[in-house]
Amino acid sequence: MLLRCAILDDYQRVALSMANWSSIQAKVEIDCFNDGVTDTDALIARLSDYEIIVAMRERTVFDAERLGRLPKLKLLITTGMANASIDMAAAARLGITVAGTGGFVGSAAELTWALLMAMVRHIPSEVANFRAAKDPWQLSVGRDLRGLTLGVAGLGKLGRQVAAYGRAFGMNVIGWSRSNTPEKSAELGIGYAATRDELLRAADIASLHLTLNAETTGIIGKRELSLMKPGAILINTSRGPLIDEQSLIAALESGHLGGAGLDVFDAEPLPANHAFRRLANVVATPHLGYVTEETYRIFYGDAVEDIAGWIDGKPLRVLNAEH
Repeated sequence: MLLRCAILDDYQRVALSMANWSSIQAKVEIDCFNDGVTDTDALIARLSDYEIIVAMRERTVFDAERLGRLPKLKLLITTGMANASIDMAAAARLGITVAGTGGFVGSAAELTWALLMAMVRHIPSEVANFRAAKDPWQLSVGRDLRGLTLGVAGLGKLGRQVAAYGRAFGMNVIGWSRSNTPEKSAELGIGYAATRDELLRAADIASLHLTLNAETTGIIGKRELSLMKPGAILINTSRGPLIDEQSLIAALESGHLGGAGLDVFDAEPLPANHAFRRLANVVATPHLGYVTEETYRIFYGDAVEDIAGWIDGKPLRVLNAEH
C-alpha cells in the first residue's frame, strides 16, 4: 500500500512542478492543498490519513494537541530549517520525525526593499490611478532615499542584507539588536544604535528583522510607535506579532506614522474586514517574503530528498533529533 503525503498551502498550485517527485511516486501518493485551514477539527479531518505532511514554513500550527490527534503521521517536513509552529519535543515523543529544507535568505530581504520603495514613491496608488485613467495624471510627491535614515532592528542575515541595500542607496543606516556592538556595526559600515528606542527615534524608515519569541512578541507597541518621527515608515517582513496590531492601526489612522509596509500579520490569511485592507497608508503583501521560484525549487527539491531518505531509513535534515 502506498504511503500518503499531504502538501499544505500550495496556494499557487506549483508544488509538483517545482521538483522532480518521480523518484518517490512509486511509494508515495501525493495530494496538494491550495487553501489554508485554521480550525483544529477541520485540519485533523483533512490530515488524519496521511503518514507524511509537507508544511510551508509556519503557516500551519502543529502543537502537541494536533500532533497527538494525527496517529498515522510519521514524517513532518517544514520548508526551511526552523519552525516555531511545530512542537518538536511533542513530535519526538510521538515518534514523528521532523525534517527541514534549505532556502534562500535573500528573497525576504528583496521583498523588504520592494515594500520600502513602494511606500516612499507611492507606487500602489499611482498604479491604481494610472490604470483607472483618472485625473490628475500624478497624485503624489515621493521621497529620495539618499540622506534618509534607515533603522534596521535585527542584524542577522536578513537585517544585514537590508542594511547593505540601504547603504547602496545612499541612506544613513543604523542598526540595533540585543547582541550588536559598536564594533559589529562598524564592520557592517553602519551606525550603532545602543537601544531599540534610540533606533526608533532616529529612523525615517524602520525595518524589523527579528526572530519571534517570548521576548520579542509585541516589542513594538504604543509607546515604541510614539517614539517614531511624525511621518516615519515602519516595515515588517519578519513576523506579525512583533508589532501590537491595534497600536499600529491607531498610529496609522491618526497620521502619526506616514505608513507601514507589511508582509506578515497576526492572523494569516488576513480577515477580509481587517483595517490593514482599507488604510491608504498601508502597502501590504500576503506573506510573500520567501515566495520565489528559486526558493520554492529548493524547498520542494529538498522535501523530495527528505521523503526518500526517510523511506530508506536514512532521514535527512532532522530537526527534532535532540528532543
